[in-house]
Amino acid sequence: QVQLVESGGSSVQPGGSLRLSCEVSGINLEEVNIGWFRQAPGTERQGIACTSLGEVPSWHSDSIFLKGRFTISRDNTNKMVSLQMSNVVPDDTGVYYCAASRLYCGQLPRMYDYWGQGTQVTVST
Repeated sequence: QVQLVESGGSSVQPGGSLRLSCEVSGINLEEVNIGWFRQAPGTERQGIACTSLGEVPSWHSDSIFLKGRFTISRDNTNKMVSLQMSNVVPDDTGVYYCAASRLYCGQLPRMYDYWGQGTQVTVST
């Protein structure tokens, strides 16, 4: 059974940094593309970035609100994908999810096969 478990969410002040982790089990990490999404209350799930196997390109949101602040990385040995967040702002508040897809690496949530339960990030003074 494929499982994704996010961790690392917490409350952080504006301008701070946070590192989220996604631990993958039940499947070889080298078999799937992993994406990070976030969802603020009352909004749709928004794609942030995806790290690919190499058969399809990796993807990163070109939103001016995200670019240059969020970095995705993968550690196949430890079956972990991380999202490094820097210079966070209140609009970064939301639940952050990781998701896995065998064939797709992009911003469309419906194209992912497996999801974690999410981890809460709150940015406030």
